[in-house]
Amino acid sequence: MSSDHQSHQSYPYPQVFLVDGGDGAQRSGQQPSLVPCWSFPPAQERARSRGGKSRGCMGVGAGPALVVLMLFLLVFVALGFEAYQINKMQAELREMKKVTLVTEFETPQKQIGHEPETSGEDEKDRPAAHVIGRIEVETFPKTLRWEPRAGRAFTSGSVAYRSEDGGLRLNESGLYHVYSRVELIFKDCSPSSSFGHSVFVRRAGRSTPLTLMEAHRAGFCSRQQGHAWTAESYLASALQLHQSDRVFVNVSHPFYLSHSHYANFFGLYKI
Repeated sequence: MSSDHQSHQSYPYPQVFLVDGGDGAQRSGQQPSLVPCWSFPPAQERARSRGGKSRGCMGVGAGPALVVLMLFLLVFVALGFEAYQINKMQAELREMKKVTLVTEFETPQKQIGHEPETSGEDEKDRPAAHVIGRIEVETFPKTLRWEPRAGRAFTSGSVAYRSEDGGLRLNESGLYHVYSRVELIFKDCSPSSSFGHSVFVRRAGRSTPLTLMEAHRAGFCSRQQGHAWTAESYLASALQLHQSDRVFVNVSHPFYLSHSHYANFFGLYKI
C-alpha cells in the first residue's frame, strides 16, 4: 500500500468526493457542489475528547448551576422574611402607641390628696384614706382631729376614720404607705422655738402606743424676735400594719397649726 494511500487513511477528517450529475459527463461550465470540511472535530468527538462530561449553560456544569440557583433563592427568601419581620415590628409599635395614648388620656390618674375615680371593684375595695386639717372649736391635747369627707378627703375599702379620737382604723393587714404633713405658724418666733411631729399606732395587745415616725424641728426662726414664722414637717414611710390597728398623728403645739385645709393632711393606702 502506498504511503499516499496510508496518509489518506490516517487522516481523521471525513473525505470529500466529487459526484457527477448522473449523465456520465461533468458539465464544463458548472462548478461542482462541494460539502464543506470543517476545521474542527465533530461535537461527539469533542465531547469524548473532554472526558465524556456534558456541559451546561455557558460552559458551566448542571450541578454548579443548580447550587448557584439555590443560593439566589435562599438570598431572596431571607430578604423576604426580613421584610416581613420589619413590617410585623412596625405594626406592633403602632399598636403599643395606641395603647399608650389610651392609657395616658383615658385611664384615671391616682393622686394623693384627690378623690379616687374608681372604675371597678378592685379600686373601690382598695384600703385607702386621705383626711385634711380642720379648724377646731375645742382644743385637743396633741392628737389631731381631721376632716374625712370635705374637699379632697376620702376613705375607701377597709379603712375607717374615727371622729372620737382622730385615728384611721384598719380592717385588713398588709403593707401600707403612711404619710402626714403639718404646717405651724409661730406668731412670736424665736431662735429657741421648736415643735415635734409624730405618727403612732395603737395595737391590740399593747398597753402603750407604738411610734411609727417622728420628727423634731428647731432653729427655723431668725435671731430677731417678735416676727411671725411658718414651719412645716412631712413624714412618710412604708409600714407593715395589722388588722384593727388605729393610726394617729401627734403635734406638740397643735394650737400653732395653720388654718389651711390642704397644708395639713394625713393618709395611708395599701401597697
